[in-house]
Amino acid sequence: MRARLRGLAALLGLVLLVAGCSSGPSLENQGEVTAPPGDSKHLVIGSAGFTESDLLATMYALLLKNAGYGTEILSVANRELYEPALESGQIDVVPEYAATFADWLNAKTNGADADPVGSPDLDATMKALRGLARPRGLVVLDAGKAVDQNAFAVARSYAARHHLKTLSDLGASGLEVRLAAGDECVQRPYCEPGLKKVYGIDITGVDPKGVGTTQSKKAVQSGQDQMVLTTSTDATLADFGLVLLDDDKHLQNADYIVPVVNRSRAGSAKVAAALGALNSVLTTEDLASLNQQVDSWRRLPEDVARTYLEDKGLLK
Repeated sequence: MRARLRGLAALLGLVLLVAGCSSGPSLENQGEVTAPPGDSKHLVIGSAGFTESDLLATMYALLLKNAGYGTEILSVANRELYEPALESGQIDVVPEYAATFADWLNAKTNGADADPVGSPDLDATMKALRGLARPRGLVVLDAGKAVDQNAFAVARSYAARHHLKTLSDLGASGLEVRLAAGDECVQRPYCEPGLKKVYGIDITGVDPKGVGTTQSKKAVQSGQDQMVLTTSTDATLADFGLVLLDDDKHLQNADYIVPVVNRSRAGSAKVAAALGALNSVLTTEDLASLNQQVDSWRRLPEDVARTYLEDKGLLK
């Protein structure tokens, strides 16, 4: 089904990416991408090289193969490399995150100091993202139900003792909270400042143990810290006796999963329909479960992806 390009092959691919980047649409002609959408019969799906991206890329490849396309997966762990490759056609399809990708393209187009365009509002985020992607010859397909955004978890026993289900509950409790996170948390609006401003949570300090790391989770499990910054598809929270608190006031940006395609090679309605089939079934909870099967149960991404799609009736 796919050729897994690693090692020397991946290195060769990176050389091709750099060599081919100039073939994408010029930003001097923004808005003038007028050629009809392409429908190449062999498509390269890009993965960013971590578990979730591998799973999504594999599901995309299986769905496209099921629709009659030849597919292969290229793992390129750096967005600075795979996004230009997507523009130039070395890569045809990539799973992305709406708000993060919108802000990345915005900074690339308008400079690092440009005001962010990603927000908790999915519709506004998608409108901005599509406007930034279109001049680059990219098409952003519809978002589904699954979202991988920053999230906050506490010990299950702590949540039960204080009757906590949401971040608003934690703010209303008046509890002092030491937060395990990355050191950038003290400045990022979605982290310490946002938790204080939006939810009124009494953050007494940030313990710089990293985002969703084992060290951070163990600190909360032991009671050294009371809350950890992780992600909404973290597959290992239960292993540490942790539970997520609902972001009920939508502090976090709309990082819904979206397929992004090269318009000249994979912009057809057939590709959109094949990939869009996943939108009706894949949820955030499903994605966390799939991550867990790979990370904790040591199953292969291809086996996990295939089983999921077959169980959902998406493969013939």
